[in-house]
Amino acid sequence: MTEKKKRSISAYSILLLIIIALAAVTWFVPGVEKATLATIVMAPYNGFVNAIDVCVFVLVLGGFLGVVTKTGALDAGIKTLVKKLNGNELILIPILMCVFALGGTTYGMCEETVAFYALISATMVAAGFDTIVAAATILLGAGIGCLGSTVNPFATGIASSALVDLGVPVDQSVIMILGFTLLVANLAIAIWYVMRYAKKVKNEKGSILSTSEKAAMMEHYSQGDHEKVTFTGKQKFVLVIFAFVFIVMIISVMPWADLIGESAANAIFGWSAFLNGVALGGWWFGELAMWFFLATIIVGILGGLHEKVIVESFVSGAADIVSVVLIIAVARGASVLMTQTGLDIYLLTAAANALNGLSATIFAPLAYLVYIGLSFLIPSTSGCATVTMPIMGPLTASLGYNPAVMVMIFAAASGVVNLFTPTSGVVMGGLSIAKVEYSTWLKWAGKLILILAVVSCVILTVAMTIL
Repeated sequence: MTEKKKRSISAYSILLLIIIALAAVTWFVPGVEKATLATIVMAPYNGFVNAIDVCVFVLVLGGFLGVVTKTGALDAGIKTLVKKLNGNELILIPILMCVFALGGTTYGMCEETVAFYALISATMVAAGFDTIVAAATILLGAGIGCLGSTVNPFATGIASSALVDLGVPVDQSVIMILGFTLLVANLAIAIWYVMRYAKKVKNEKGSILSTSEKAAMMEHYSQGDHEKVTFTGKQKFVLVIFAFVFIVMIISVMPWADLIGESAANAIFGWSAFLNGVALGGWWFGELAMWFFLATIIVGILGGLHEKVIVESFVSGAADIVSVVLIIAVARGASVLMTQTGLDIYLLTAAANALNGLSATIFAPLAYLVYIGLSFLIPSTSGCATVTMPIMGPLTASLGYNPAVMVMIFAAASGVVNLFTPTSGVVMGGLSIAKVEYSTWLKWAGKLILILAVVSCVILTVAMTIL
């Protein structure tokens, strides 16, 4: 029995339709600037300008991976790892998901995860799984970490600061306890869900991927015969550098000044500013892009590649990831259009007015639903916190409820939305690297995301009622 050819709309078309739909809404909403044809036409370009730092980072990252792949170190390392696991490959899933979740809950690991999709995809395919498992390991791991933010300065940190600046006290112990509860409960469910599917794929009992997706997966990530492994000392050294580069990336974007204090951060990391003028802890996508560019040169030379081969491999690697860059740019265009027309502020104000005067058991779940809508329209977690919390926080306090719980309602709702929203360049870009169609992701993860949303909503409603 042959499989019917699946016709699915591309990520680009999905995003363009969203931009058009948002523009159309502005014509029926009072008090906002009506979007014009020019607004729609320029949205992708403006999104590119707005996300230029992320786009450059992703391009350089693609070039870096191209050079590392050319050395043969990644293929050899992955084959060796899978051979040593010897049938215990499932253990990779909970370990990696916990690592990504730790990054999410502590410093809001999100855009940086794009750097891991190619590597994890190749590893999971070599282990006998498919790229849905790879995408889920990264996207759910980091996403649930953000959903259960404990000390994440870009989510709970910014939201709490916005309230304190307005004179609204925020109990950080409540945030920590609720964040940890949300993290553990949701991560346990997600790990079970992913491992159950991975075991099914491993046992050849069916993958959700279509024939075309499987073909793309094998073309990009098949490692060949695992028994014939040649892992040279030079390749091992390249992988050590490869790991070091990613460790530095993680350390460099963690807001150490907020976590351990500015003086301590300067004392520990101040020396590192010699590299690009910014000390570790203050890096963002510009500094990260140049860090990977420098690492590309070092890896190429130490990997024994000729200058011409390094350049060609870098250009080829960057070319392979151009589609991801374009997706990120168009996705950001939807957010830019919302800001330009004022539609985001209008919807926020209308939602806050509707919530006024409700009991805790109704207020909490409705606030959660409101934040799901707002997070879809404002995919930037820090941006959403900055815009919404000065309205939602004081409203919560005026009704006699705990503002700290509202902070976590925002974080949890934003975290759930960032697991599937097409307006997120991370979601669409990551799935593109993993060769997974957006419609396939929704079909596979939809039930799980609904479960996570319900579990989070119940926990937050109980907290709003008793705290």
